[in-house]
Amino acid sequence: MSLARHLTGFDETALVELEQRHRLLPDVKAAYQRMKQAAALDGIELALVSSYRSFSQQARIWTAKYTGQRPVYNKAQQQVDIHTLNGFAKIEAILLYSALPGASRHHWGTDLDLFDKAAVAENYQVQLLDAEYQSGGPFYALDQWLSQHAAQFGFFRPYQRDQGGVAKEAWHLSYRPLAEGYLNSFDEAMLSDAIAQSELPDKTLLLEHIPLIFKRYVCTICKD
Repeated sequence: MSLARHLTGFDETALVELEQRHRLLPDVKAAYQRMKQAAALDGIELALVSSYRSFSQQARIWTAKYTGQRPVYNKAQQQVDIHTLNGFAKIEAILLYSALPGASRHHWGTDLDLFDKAAVAENYQVQLLDAEYQSGGPFYALDQWLSQHAAQFGFFRPYQRDQGGVAKEAWHLSYRPLAEGYLNSFDEAMLSDAIAQSELPDKTLLLEHIPLIFKRYVCTICKD
């Protein structure tokens, strides 16, 4: 497995499947399944919204937001009119909740987005908005459970708090035993190479700002 290609979402050879065609690395799958069994004992039914995403999948999300085909939200959870923004301001608006392709932790097979299936109706559409995980929201009990128990299974929340880069994401878990080493091995050159080979809109502008994007939106995480 090429480490650079794995970290930027191009090498999927190490992944294994789990529920509903999601994919993770084998150790992460095993840890998630142990955590899921433990949560069930407390009446919480862990389910995945997202797990591994390839570069091409992330690129589709990014491009749809960049072109206004998918909604973009600010920190107040209000929808932003992306067409009113230009230059790096437009890029930053998307980066608040969606990683630049090549820079997503979801490329690593170590990260996942969770909800509590038992807390909502079968047809509920998970929005992955902060209000869903706050007091009064359907997944508040899950948020509290994860705060108490996720670390027992090797998981932490890299976006537990707003650190000035990615907004708070209570639903996003990362498997520390692998993800920590991956972050230490990841560098700007890997990301630049991935972007340079892509067909992303405003690629030149993205490449110009790679150092800032890497520092603020890749390296700036909650490590506790």
